[in-house]
Amino acid sequence: MTVSFEPLRRIIDGLVHSSVADEPLVAARHRAFIAAHLAVGLGVLLLFPIWLALSGRPSVTSAVAFAWLAAPLPIAAFLSRTGRYGEAHLLSAVALAGLVVWAGALTGGLGSPALVLLAIVPAEAALSGSRRITLASMAISACALTGLALVALAGWMPAPMAGPVSFAPILIAAAILYGGGLALRIELVLRVAEGAARDGEARYRMLADNTIDLVTRHDSVGAVELASPAARAMLGCSSVELIGHGLFDRVHVADRPGYLHALSEADRTGEPRQLEFRLRRTASDDAASFIWVEMRCRPVLDAADGTRSVVAVLRDVTAKRSQQNAFVEAQSSADLANQSKVQFLAHMSHELRTPLNAIIGFSELLQRELFGKFEMARHRDYIRLIHSSGEHLLQVVNSVLDMSKIEAGKFDVVAAPFPIVPVIDSALDMMAQQIASRGVRLVRRIDRDLPDIVADRRACRQILLNLLSNAAKFTEAGGMVTVTASLEHGDLVVEVRDTGIGIPANDLPRIGTPFVQADLCAERRGEGTGLGISVVKGLVALQGGTFTLESEAGHGTRATVRLPMRPARRPTSSLPAHPADTVFEERERRRA
Repeated sequence: MTVSFEPLRRIIDGLVHSSVADEPLVAARHRAFIAAHLAVGLGVLLLFPIWLALSGRPSVTSAVAFAWLAAPLPIAAFLSRTGRYGEAHLLSAVALAGLVVWAGALTGGLGSPALVLLAIVPAEAALSGSRRITLASMAISACALTGLALVALAGWMPAPMAGPVSFAPILIAAAILYGGGLALRIELVLRVAEGAARDGEARYRMLADNTIDLVTRHDSVGAVELASPAARAMLGCSSVELIGHGLFDRVHVADRPGYLHALSEADRTGEPRQLEFRLRRTASDDAASFIWVEMRCRPVLDAADGTRSVVAVLRDVTAKRSQQNAFVEAQSSADLANQSKVQFLAHMSHELRTPLNAIIGFSELLQRELFGKFEMARHRDYIRLIHSSGEHLLQVVNSVLDMSKIEAGKFDVVAAPFPIVPVIDSALDMMAQQIASRGVRLVRRIDRDLPDIVADRRACRQILLNLLSNAAKFTEAGGMVTVTASLEHGDLVVEVRDTGIGIPANDLPRIGTPFVQADLCAERRGEGTGLGISVVKGLVALQGGTFTLESEAGHGTRATVRLPMRPARRPTSSLPAHPADTVFEERERRRA
């Protein structure tokens, strides 16, 4: 028949204070203290009726002695309620020393065998794990013995207890029982401590043996005291070879100062440190190569002896470094390719504009019939077609050139004060015929009192021309294009609204990306390159402004440009002017 103590163990566990329930070793000490004191207190209460039956009516002194023997009960309750383990040990030491002195005074004074129990007082206090409490308990025992000696010298010793039963055997039995309980408590605490140590070691060993990261522990000078088995997979050597300065010897010479500095700073400041450096790895054929590792180290305190060391976790990041280097190289190559593209577009656009200016100029002369009248109407149609095609091609080339300059950050933007109303009127006059030829009505709502703006005149005109051209292209005959210009909160706000086909919601975020157009109306896609809005966004941004586009399929589009009247800084460019640019700008000024 097996006796189960499980219900009793659950009762004792329920008396342990909640503040220490998650700490196995501390909880075991509380549990042993409470169990021992409950056993002694309850045992005294059970023995009291037996002693009464044997000795008869007790005297006051014997009654006080038995009451003192029951003191462990309130002390156990105190620890259970408060969780203050140190104070409970001191109370127990005071109660035990007082009881021993009282029993000694009743059983022969300084020659009483009960005084042997004073040796148990500091022995029990040692279970607290605190040197301060142990020394205090020794002082309590010494004070109790000294007090008894003073009482004996003063002649105040009470009369010895009388009765049919000798008190000495009871005291000896009590000492044996108390000492046995104390030994059981010591054994319990040691067993729990050893189990916790074994569990911790097993958990550490499991993590260290199965992680791919190398875990090392270093002393105050950086020497390795312990290394995990991951050294074999990471460095091609055993963990024993890293002990001492084995790991340091594998650090790349150029990285050794940083490696030692990280360890020393972690030990000095108590703060974690992180570092990437190179480690030599030995392959199976004894060939050596270097890998990149990331080390994260932090100081730890050994609870056993109070010494501080540094624990480091090393992870192989060679693949990540290779990816980073490959990304940097790819980005550099992409930047070079983009620069080459920008240069190619710039030179191509310059070379195309030179003959186009000549074609457009001579076609204008032929349209005026300065060299004689054309006999056939189709000849005039041919000349008009040449002129319009040249203008369209020149507009495309100009957009490509402007976009390439903006992407390269070399668009020549020169901010200067000028009246904005004439520039707006000029752009509207230039586009009025094109808009009217499509059967679209142009409405102007311009605030005539607008002050001068500090901006780039050519860029502002180009913004308006592009927005008006887009509005005209995508507005059906009978529709309307409305241009509004006003001053709001110190900014010039120009709004171009049309009643055209609009832009679907899924296409709206892509508008403004070079060479991207909406997919709503396929027959209108051939009328542009998709650069108009991109150029507008770039020119507005270069002048410190903002551009917003609102649209809905079938309900038109509203483009809003907001430019500061006085920009905070003046953008500049380093791209040299081309002779063809000068010819074009001069011709534009004449037309305006």
